[in-house]
Parts: sequence; structure tokens; C-alpha cells
Amino acid sequence: MRDTVDPEFASYVDARQGRWLRTAYLVYGELERAEEQLLHAFTRLSLRWGKVDDPDVFVQRLLYQPALSRWARVRPFEGEDEPVKLALASLTPAQRTVLVLLYFEELTEYEVSDVLSMSQPSVHGHVQTAVGRLGAALGSGDWRDAYRRDQQ
Repeated sequence: MRDTVDPEFASYVDARQGRWLRTAYLVYGELERAEEQLLHAFTRLSLRWGKVDDPDVFVQRLLYQPALSRWARVRPFEGEDEPVKLALASLTPAQRTVLVLLYFEELTEYEVSDVLSMSQPSVHGHVQTAVGRLGAALGSGDWRDAYRRDQQ
């Protein structure tokens, strides 16, 4: 067991934790759950640091794949009143996860399929359905317009 933290690992965590916590919150809809998943992912990475080919993919798999589990299906964004969060809550866990990875993590459909161990056509289908459901939930043709209004 190590007594000190590798400076490269500490720098890696520091550089990425804020972004991943925000996207994990959007996926899980609960800050405490997002923090737990991110801590778990970073802990596992620390044990394999230096042996993992792509630490980003390693962390993303550990961070987002559990959201797809049928045991993880809790009602996200309880008590929220922001339209975008309410619309995200109306999506299935797979739809929400795929959408967040595509539009907030800015991954391609192929990268999302790799991270979530889904086929690319399945990812594409989830995206198409999610975008339609978000548009209907927000009363807008394009959900990104409502998101931009919320951020102003």
C-alpha cells in the first residue's frame, strides 16, 4: 500500500473532477449519488494508475455504466423546479446517460457506445428518442434553446 499519492494522479483528479461531477449529477439526478460514483471511480483508478491505457475511458465506464442498472432507477432531481432538470427526469436512465455523454461530455456516438458497452445503433436510438421526449417536455422544438435560457 502506498503512503503518498502520485503527483500525476493528483493532477489528473484535480483537472477532471469538477466536469465529471457536473455530468454525473445530470446522469444520476442526485448530487450524493454522483459524488459516491465519482469517488468510487477515482479510487479504482488510483489502484490501477500507470497500468490503464486510457484513464478517461476507465473512469467514465465506472462512473456512468452503473446508471444503466435496473437497481439504479430512482426518481432523479427530486424537489427541482428547473425545466431542463424536470425534462431530464422524464427520460429513462439510458436515454439520460446517452444524452448527457453526447451533449455535455461531448463524446461521439461511437465513444458513448464504448463507454456504456452498447452498440452504436442502440446509442443512436436512445438519442433520437431522448431528444424528442425532451422537446415535448420543454414545449420547445429544440431542448437546447430551453437549456440556454435557463443558463442566462
